[in-house]
Amino acid sequence: MIPASEALERLKNGNSRFIANVRGVEALTSNARRGELVSGQEPFAIILGCSDSRAPAELVFDQGLGDLFVIRVAGNIVAPSQVGSVEFAAEQFHTRLVVVMGHSFCGAISATVNELIQPSENRSPNLKSIVDRIRPSVESLLETDLRNDIEELKRQAVRANVRAATNHLRHGSRILETLTENDGLKIVGAEYCLETGTVDFFEDSDS
Repeated sequence: MIPASEALERLKNGNSRFIANVRGVEALTSNARRGELVSGQEPFAIILGCSDSRAPAELVFDQGLGDLFVIRVAGNIVAPSQVGSVEFAAEQFHTRLVVVMGHSFCGAISATVNELIQPSENRSPNLKSIVDRIRPSVESLLETDLRNDIEELKRQAVRANVRAATNHLRHGSRILETLTENDGLKIVGAEYCLETGTVDFFEDSDS
């Protein structure tokens, strides 16, 4: 079992390689590695990220087959299925680091802001379920002076949404709470910058 602190360093180092356009040996896919994973896996980190095609966790962190347990959903929201997926990996594979990763220029964030400013009449109920998960993070910002600067509000909403998701994981699952208190599980928040390729780990479980 890889401790959360070591797993976090591996992600940071991998992101540095990604930014430098240098791939690590571990990230190279090979027939041998694929064969090794047939009988099982031991991912060292769980990544709950956005479905956006510009933010694939394996590439952003320069990791290979079997390294990351990735859960992707628009807006990196936390619904019961996402909580269950994190619980599964944390219990089944003893993975001790969970990263909720948002990203700049998130379409789900923009859609939520636009919906709150000018509600639509015929929105799909499925899309509405995503917007409703993000809505509380955006509503609190609309009550501040940021309502006068929508682009800045969207930027800050990305991080507010990540904070809400990490808080949900920390306090919305008895399994994850127990693993955090007794077995070294760490849940952190991060933002991937589309412009620079940098992942900023701006929130951790000690904050």
